[in-house]
Amino acid sequence: MAEDSGRVDSSRRAVLKRIGVGAGAVTALPVIMPAASAYAKPAPSAAPPAQSSAQDAAADQAGWKPIFFDQHQNETVIELTELIIPATDTPGAKAAQVNRLIDLTLNESEKDQKASFIRGLNWIDARSLERHGKPFVDLSAEQQTALLEPLADPANKSPADEPGVRFFEHLKDLTIFGYYTSKIGLDQELEYGGDDYHTEYPGACTHPEHQS
Repeated sequence: MAEDSGRVDSSRRAVLKRIGVGAGAVTALPVIMPAASAYAKPAPSAAPPAQSSAQDAAADQAGWKPIFFDQHQNETVIELTELIIPATDTPGAKAAQVNRLIDLTLNESEKDQKASFIRGLNWIDARSLERHGKPFVDLSAEQQTALLEPLADPANKSPADEPGVRFFEHLKDLTIFGYYTSKIGLDQELEYGGDDYHTEYPGACTHPEHQS
């Protein structure tokens, strides 16, 4: 299992490189983070007991209701995104509440984009029902992974898989963006301390004549 965890963490580093190429740079993430993470939880009226980000996110997830997805669609998105960025030694997509950003994004999207995403979710369930007789959320972890593996392969040119490959690529992009603009993604994966005050800068010149 330790070896598997290492592979997942290594792939997350690769994801950061992909963001840097496709979205300008990883350093741009803090700029868009406030708007993108507005789907997280509202500010509490009183300070809650200290707990980890993952615990806090999991507790908050239970009382949240989607505005675009129905309950089954939301549960399917949670399962799918957690398989894309699973929990290891740091929280995964579920704890980061990536499903909320996807729900919010789609609610504000054009009608054809909404319909395309729902068709993708329906395709995943149809494939699951065809192979296992039950929807994706009811499959075992091994069955879910086996169903998604061919869809995650960019070299897969099978016409039968093409709708699923296209949908899964889009979902991966949304998941990556949602995760690395969430508080968990920024604080625990990118170790971004954008609001921290630093008393000294380790890269500053050390010549005495240049010190204030």
